[in-house]
Amino acid sequence: MLCMIPLYMVTPTRRGASEKRDYGSKGGCTVAIGMRDVAKKAGVSPSTVSLVVNQAGYVSDAMRAKVERAMEELNYVPNELARNLYHDRTNMVGVIVPTIRHPFFSSLSASLQHVFMQHGLRTLLCSTVDAETGEAKYVDMARRHMMDGLVVAAHSAHSERYWTSIGRPIVAFDRYLADGIASVGSDHEQGGMMIAQLLIPSGVRHVVMVGGPLSQFHDMPIASGTTFPTVGYFMALQRECLRAAVRCDYVEAGTVSDMSAYAQAIHDVFSRWDDVDAVVSSDIGAAYCVQEALRRGVSIPRDLQVVAYDGTYLADFAGMRLTAVRQDCDGIAAVIATHMLDGIEHDSNGGDDGLRRPRRDVVPVTLVRGETTRA
Repeated sequence: MLCMIPLYMVTPTRRGASEKRDYGSKGGCTVAIGMRDVAKKAGVSPSTVSLVVNQAGYVSDAMRAKVERAMEELNYVPNELARNLYHDRTNMVGVIVPTIRHPFFSSLSASLQHVFMQHGLRTLLCSTVDAETGEAKYVDMARRHMMDGLVVAAHSAHSERYWTSIGRPIVAFDRYLADGIASVGSDHEQGGMMIAQLLIPSGVRHVVMVGGPLSQFHDMPIASGTTFPTVGYFMALQRECLRAAVRCDYVEAGTVSDMSAYAQAIHDVFSRWDDVDAVVSSDIGAAYCVQEALRRGVSIPRDLQVVAYDGTYLADFAGMRLTAVRQDCDGIAAVIATHMLDGIEHDSNGGDDGLRRPRRDVVPVTLVRGETTRA
């Protein structure tokens, strides 16, 4: 005779949550194992089991051992949803990037996922270019407390109020979102200086930088600073070139997700000028530049020096090993995680403003010599 017992879950309350979730078998029938079953087995009250499961309040070592032994004997696994509701946590962090097709953002996303996992947090990745609703759905999830926080690494035209109204910790990568929101990025001015100190002593006369739309660099009044700190490396390199009487031009190559725009921009550089002897671009632009130069019979690095900015895995796959300014994805991810964990702890402690001091942190970059620049 088949014995059927209904399986059910009691919806947990915010505090003192109890639930029936975990299942075992008894007499050939499937039964739900809950906190009350554990309490009965251990000879304690259900509230004591709740304190052990949710790691809240004081429970003596002896009492905790009895509860844990009963849980093990009953094969009871606590309901993670109930525990999260108890602590107002989801252990989920949203990561918003422009696109995961770009080698830098795929590398950064991997580093973020790794470091958050080390702290017991899962990542939910949003590629704004590849998602129909952009970041709006993820922001809405954060507002409804379906995430513990957001990492924003995509360009945004939203107002400061939009971001400060979300009510969950936010960490910005390489952009300014609002006062009170922490920002992390590479030391781009240091990167620009490294490139200048490499190229100018080599005798270059015409440097061309190829990058994203200039409109992204200064979409706020200069007095307030740019929302896109990456401009720091362009500005530093341009400043040093001007001081050394070296011509320096900038060519726009479309948005970060438009790979074909970089190929076209590099083609235009060669077609427009015949005196260019140095090109500085992202790993993608630098790789296209090497390929275009080889097709045209331009000698690298004798006639043309090429410097990549990012230093991802792509820097080794361009046909020649690129000289690159490398951004430290693991280091960036670690600093972002520190800010995020501080923000989550800040919220857990009731939002005391004295617990958190959002600021902009910069992570050093390194210069990696390749075959595309002269010694």
